[in-house]
This record gives sequence, structure tokens and C-alpha cells, in this order.
Amino acid sequence: MKQLYEGKAKIVFEKNNEQVIIHFKDDATAGNGAKKEIIAKKGILNNHITTILFTYLAQHGVYSHFIEQVNERDILCKKVVVIPLEVIVRNIAAGSISRRLGIPKGTKFETPTVEFSYKNDALGDPLLNDDHAMALKIATKEELEYIKKEALKINELLIKRFASINMSLVDFKLEFGKTSDGSICLVDEISPDNCRIWDSKQTSFDKDRFREDSGDLISGYETIYQLLKESI
Repeated sequence: MKQLYEGKAKIVFEKNNEQVIIHFKDDATAGNGAKKEIIAKKGILNNHITTILFTYLAQHGVYSHFIEQVNERDILCKKVVVIPLEVIVRNIAAGSISRRLGIPKGTKFETPTVEFSYKNDALGDPLLNDDHAMALKIATKEELEYIKKEALKINELLIKRFASINMSLVDFKLEFGKTSDGSICLVDEISPDNCRIWDSKQTSFDKDRFREDSGDLISGYETIYQLLKESI
């Protein structure tokens, strides 16, 4: 198959004009790629977790590029044009928002916050607002409103799903794309690579273990996978 794209954690291959295969790698990166390591089994766990969560979201009316899991490292998806926008939804303060705004880590927001960043590695994925996104012709006003509404819907669903395994969804990053008919859908992955997930003691079960050298990455991901799998 023709390789279309290789990112930090995944490779996209063209299967046909309408479908792609997304392959999950074991590469772990942090700090916009400044810290790198290959961690055996990470891609497999992210593939399984993404499959469980995308299937769950589809059952609750969320339209995504996901079609099915092919094997332990690959998923079959609709071919899309990715919108160069990262959508960050935050329920609890952690990471960059605490550093930027001085909000103590662990502070619960009264309502979820939504942030946009420009998906551009060369520029360091800078934060932007709606006007910036429209000026860059990333999306129209109507498309941005739809993306925000969908992101908040996904947030509500994921909060419930993680609560069912006694975990808290702190924050997460989403990406969206357009299918051949122009419809906007959820794309990429949902896994501990792009979510912060805490237990009741604020122990992380996500990539912060790698970012902060605070614990074994695979045991954290494995815990999330097993809990999700057992609660299907």
C-alpha cells in the first residue's frame, strides 16, 4: 500500500480511493518531539483503546472516520482531509493551562474549556482563536461552531465512559477531518497518548508518565485497556 503520511505515533497507508489503514507505532514523543523513545507494545495498546472508544462513540451517534480494527496494530478508516486544528477539551486543570494561566493543577472547571491550536509542527502548534482559524482559512465560523459542539458532546460521553471504570478524564485532544462528501468527522485516535486520565488519587495513567518520568508508561496504558475491555 502507498504510504500517505507518517507522524510521531502513526503511519497512514492508502488502501483505496475511499479508505486508509492507520498503523500504530511504538514511538513515544514529548515536548514537540524533543524527547523520543521507542516503547514496546505502546502502539498495540493505543490501537485497542482507540477501537473500544471509537466504537463506544459510534454507538452514541458520533460520526468518525473509524470503520474497524484490522489487527493488533492497524485500523481501517475512511479517507479524509484532516483539518489542521487541534481541539483541546479540559475538565480539570493540568499541563500547559496550569503553566500558562497559573491555575493550580487539579482545579476542576465549572464547565469544560475548549481551546484550539494550529496543527503545525514547524510553528510549535500555537494556540489560536476562532478569528485566527478563519483568517488562516482553516475552517468557517459554522464549521468551528459544529466542531466545538461535537467536541463537547464527545467529552460528555467520554467522561461517563471513564467514570464507569473509576477514572477521571482530565483533558484530551481531538482532531477532525472532512470526508469526500464534505462531511466533518472525528479522526485520529483517542488513547492515553492524547488524553490525561487520573484515578481518585490523581495518579496518571497516560503519557504524562513518559513526559514527567513519573512511572511505567505501559503499565498505565495496560490498566486503562484492561478496565475498558472488562467493562464493555
